[in-house]
Amino acid sequence: MIIFKLIWESFRFALQALRSNLTRTVLSLLGVTIGIFAIIAVFTLVDSLEKNIKSSFSFLGTNVLRVDRFPFSSGPGEYPWWRYFRRPPGNYSEFVFLKDRLQNAEAITISASSSATLKRGSSSFEGANLEGVVFDHKEVYDVPVVDGRFFTELEITAARNVTVLGAKIANALFPEGDAVGKEMKIKGQKFVVIGLLEEEGEGLFDLPSKDDACLIPFGSFGKMYYLGRWGVEPTIAAKGMDSDKGLIALENEMTGLLRGKRGLKPTEEDNFALNKSEFIQNAIGAIFDVISIAGAVIGGFSILVGGFGIANIMFVSVRERTNIIGIQKSLGAKNYFILLQFLFESTFLSLFGGLTGLLLVFAITFVPLGSLEIFMSAKNMILGIGLSMVIGMLSGVVPAGIAARMDPVEAIRTN
Repeated sequence: MIIFKLIWESFRFALQALRSNLTRTVLSLLGVTIGIFAIIAVFTLVDSLEKNIKSSFSFLGTNVLRVDRFPFSSGPGEYPWWRYFRRPPGNYSEFVFLKDRLQNAEAITISASSSATLKRGSSSFEGANLEGVVFDHKEVYDVPVVDGRFFTELEITAARNVTVLGAKIANALFPEGDAVGKEMKIKGQKFVVIGLLEEEGEGLFDLPSKDDACLIPFGSFGKMYYLGRWGVEPTIAAKGMDSDKGLIALENEMTGLLRGKRGLKPTEEDNFALNKSEFIQNAIGAIFDVISIAGAVIGGFSILVGGFGIANIMFVSVRERTNIIGIQKSLGAKNYFILLQFLFESTFLSLFGGLTGLLLVFAITFVPLGSLEIFMSAKNMILGIGLSMVIGMLSGVVPAGIAARMDPVEAIRTN
């Protein structure tokens, strides 16, 4: 009961400090408000931007290894593109070879893509991402079909002229809706729409989007395009097991199988690159970590100024309530009671400023910034409240210590 009474009295004194000299108090709390706003706003914008950028690279998949000629990164030094250019691309026979032998993969797929113009009557859609896929493609990459269905194994094997369309293509070619079951043309050939993909929306970058995707069987794609080095190069991708070492085991296994398939000697280097989809996301995360640290340092100076403002309020509060402190101590109040009373008061004052800063950040989340969706996470809210409390306690330690050590007789005599 004493603790609750102490908290209530401290809260009441904090409100009294706000009311007694509103202008002075608001100006002093402004530093905490600006500091919390600066730090949490930076963290919120960085988190939102990072999430949006990473979602833009969702087409790379999660926990996926891709077989490419060029690595995503070749380490320090010059990028020897001329050496990678001479490497052979993946092909369908290697896909079948890996599919029959891989033990550490949940699924494996091969795909090839090209830009194409799709037509239906007098309507057309230019720049569609035409992609030939196999049946297990949906097990490696996210293929959210919201209307209709995905391909059957028979349709893939027989290279049927069927397609699954993205939302933007479906809206352009079938404005009346209900595209499933209707016909359209790809490079002069008739295709029947069997499914529609979930709408993804605008991204931050001009990267492949499901909304512009037109999926067809891999065999149907091969009838229209030449597959190989001087044509469209297929990409083999495998999804690792859901474990800490799943992707490492898959990488080692794929390396051994591909070296054997391509007849490489033990002394020869790999003539392929196994690229992890997480590489780009980790690189993006590292960049934004640096930005977050820089923003935290800048905001920290603002909070430091705010802490001085809180300390100033507390010094004035101690001086104004010296008589009250003397009376409390003469009636038996312990030193820790006086100390906690002022510490709670400084903490409440700092919380007022911090919550104001959080409200300003929350208001930013409603500002439209095009395709960038801003959100304030619970982690950042807790961080803001925690920082406010810490600044309040640190700012009130010295004034509270002075108040706790006062001599009751001298304090009562003070005018």
